[in-house]
Amino acid sequence: MSEPAASPLMTKSELAYVSVRDKILSGEFPPGSVLNQATLARTIGISTTPLREALRRLKAERLVELDAHRDARVTELNAEEARDLLEIRRSLDPLAVSLAAQRRTKADIAEIRAAATGLRSLPTDPEHRQLLHHRRFHVAIYRASHNDLLIETLDGLWDKADRYRRLALEIDRGPRAREKKDEEHRMLVECVVAGEADAAADVMREHIETSLGAQAARRLIRAEQ
Repeated sequence: MSEPAASPLMTKSELAYVSVRDKILSGEFPPGSVLNQATLARTIGISTTPLREALRRLKAERLVELDAHRDARVTELNAEEARDLLEIRRSLDPLAVSLAAQRRTKADIAEIRAAATGLRSLPTDPEHRQLLHHRRFHVAIYRASHNDLLIETLDGLWDKADRYRRLALEIDRGPRAREKKDEEHRMLVECVVAGEADAAADVMREHIETSLGAQAARRLIRAEQ
């Protein structure tokens, strides 16, 4: 992945934050990897001072761990966070799609349909653009709920969840499971467009319960037992 283009309005700390965060979320910096601050600063083209500021922001997001030395470490995936993410999404995603079915506008419908075009269940080792396409579809549904706090909350969870999706995708789900996900995406669009709030929520509950995040949570919980 190339370094993000520096905006005239972006500080060096913000540039470092965006750069490192993108590399973590894309999998270029995998969980547990050590980040040497001096090397990383040279790669980005900044000094270590703004880099340390960026790393503190990433620590607050629980994406990196910092110690008393010069290195940082990408936070390992863990069963507790995977479980927490799943529990929140079990409640909030069905709420969002239910509200979307009730409140969607013509513009919302157009964006949901556009986001669904060409959308396919994620393959093993997905490209970053495929993850972004998947996110665009769900964000289109969230925004159609017209509940700003709900949209902000769910959007904030997505980046954390992508790291667990990558873990689940290390095991091939097989064509039948992928086809089921594609069908759920189609049903979500149909239910929202038709204004069928209860049916949309039911589809979303099943979508979350059998999601990659759910698979990752179960895998990590088993590993800790």
